[in-house]
Amino acid sequence: MAQEKKTFVLINEHVRGNAMAALMKALPDFTVTIAPKQRSNDQSAKLHAILGDLARSPLTWAGKRRTLEEWKMIVISGHAVATGHSGEVIPGLEGEFVAIRESSASMSVSRASSLIEYLLAFCGMNNVELTETCRRGFMDERFGSDRHTERRAS
Repeated sequence: MAQEKKTFVLINEHVRGNAMAALMKALPDFTVTIAPKQRSNDQSAKLHAILGDLARSPLTWAGKRRTLEEWKMIVISGHAVATGHSGEVIPGLEGEFVAIRESSASMSVSRASSLIEYLLAFCGMNNVELTETCRRGFMDERFGSDRHTERRAS
């Protein structure tokens, strides 16, 4: 077996068989990881479009407007607590406080979907207009920001 990385998405028994064959041919120092599919590029783009709209909105948190990255940290932390995951704030290397939280980049597809739904609900409850989210094709503009229906490609 060549010294190359192979990834198999287990969509049917044929692919599962190919994965098993590759496993049987793997060299002794190779590693195998079985994990849920990670969030998609479309989910990442949708998440960042919504966060961009949130950052451009007049909504403030802790007394001031927040950047996209700040909102991302706030939303991921809130989502974790809302879904029963623990959050932790610890002292940092210079005495500052650091929030230890999950990474959105390592989220599964279903976890990223949950985060997006949580963020859409937060935006809806706080009257955040999702104009860029609509413009980028992630919302059906006919329904405005109070309906969150994805467009379907034909």
